Formats: sequence, C-alpha cells, structure tokens
Amino acid sequence: MAARVICLSRAINAGAEEVAALVGKELGFRCVDEEVIARAAERRKVDPAAVADAEKRKSFLARVFEDIGVGGGMSGYGTGYVPDPGVLPPRSDQLRGLIREAIVEIADEGNVVIVAHAASYALGQRKDVLRALVTGSLAVRAGRLAAAEGKSAQDAAEAVRESDASRADYLRRFYQVERELPEHYDICVSTDVLTAAQAAAQIVSAARAIRA
Repeated sequence: MAARVICLSRAINAGAEEVAALVGKELGFRCVDEEVIARAAERRKVDPAAVADAEKRKSFLARVFEDIGVGGGMSGYGTGYVPDPGVLPPRSDQLRGLIREAIVEIADEGNVVIVAHAASYALGQRKDVLRALVTGSLAVRAGRLAAAEGKSAQDAAEAVRESDASRADYLRRFYQVERELPEHYDICVSTDVLTAAQAAAQIVSAARAIRA
C-alpha cells in the first residue's frame, strides 16, 4: 500500500508549509505541526511552551541547568534559593522523549503529514513512512525572507544561517545526527526553481509509489 505517513522536514523559507498543505489535500491526509507539542505537553500535564522550549537552540550552560532538572528555577541562583524537588520541571531529555512519543502516536493513527520536529528521524525505521525534505539554497531562501519581512540582504542571510544552525543543533541533541545528509530522506525537493505545487506533486508521486 502507499505511505500512510509523510514526514516533511523543512528549511526556513523553502515554502514547506505550503507544500505540506498541498500534499495533505491531494492525499486526503491531515497536516500536523503544533499538535505534536500539544500532545507531548498533555502527556505530562506541562505547559506546551515548556515542551516547545526543549526544541530551541540554547547555550551550553542553559542545557546543563536544564539537564539537572532546574531549568527556569535558576532565577534564584546565587542567592541561596533551592527549588522544591517536588515542583521541578521535567528535564530536557524527558521533554524530548515526550515529543518523540507524540510523533509515534500521531503516526500510528495514519493518513497524516507530520511537519518538522525531526519526524523523519523518529520514524525512520517504519515501512509506511515517506521521509521528505523541502529545502533550497541559502541565497534564494534569504531573498524570500528579505522580500517578505523587509530585511536587508545581509540580515536575511544571517537569519537563514541561524535557523539552519538551530536545525543542525536540534538533530544533534535529539538524534545524535552530526550532519544531515540527503540519504536520511526518501526524497529531497528544492524549491529554488520548482513551485510549491510542483514540489508537492513530486512528494505525492513518491508517497503513492511506496509499498509498505
């Protein structure tokens, strides 16, 4: 049968959100992005913002504080304040585990396009999944960002580089991936030239060709 789950990874300003919507419409699948965070938060009854924060790039010191279970409680650091162990926030590794569990749960329901959250790595061993990457060159993506937000070419390029660095950091922390490679995906599509509709058509064709 055709793929029941599309994991769509994205580079900033590659138009992946539009591509995902078109893929979902053509296949009759729902698209999921923020629902991953909401479900992960529900599992531990924690603030979704805390779960989303686990995905963000942080300094080494901030990660150390998180990993010892202190997190935001460090506001009193240096004043003798010690957080109540009974109300410590979940550790960052626990939050990452919740995100992965939410991705698996959503995939088990089938007929879904999961956007971002490194779902391609979380579900990489499944046979009913198509792992897709929507990307583009830095120059083209920066140009789109500059046009959309009125940024200078230099500021837009820096913003794209920072986003790319954050994605790389995410993959290292969540999945120990030192370098993202094309072979980590079943299909890679650049939108430098292809329109969103053309990119979506390529992904839909690949999804229908898979035999689980």
